Amino acid sequence: MAKGKDVRIRVILECASCVRNGINKELPGISRYITQKSRHNTPNRLELRKFCRYCRTHTIHGEIKK
Repeated sequence: MAKGKDVRIRVILECASCVRNGINKELPGISRYITQKSRHNTPNRLELRKFCRYCRTHTIHGEIKK
């Protein structure tokens, strides 16, 4: 079996509102999460509602390129 054809791949989720609003001056940074997804079940980009510690609320985190 080839190593590049794994079913589960690692993805990075980034807060959409932090990127849109720029970096917060009080707490600099962008909220990111690392998770895994199935290549066969979800071929499209993943979007989940996660807690952003910089926005201090639950926001949509979208998949980004590595």
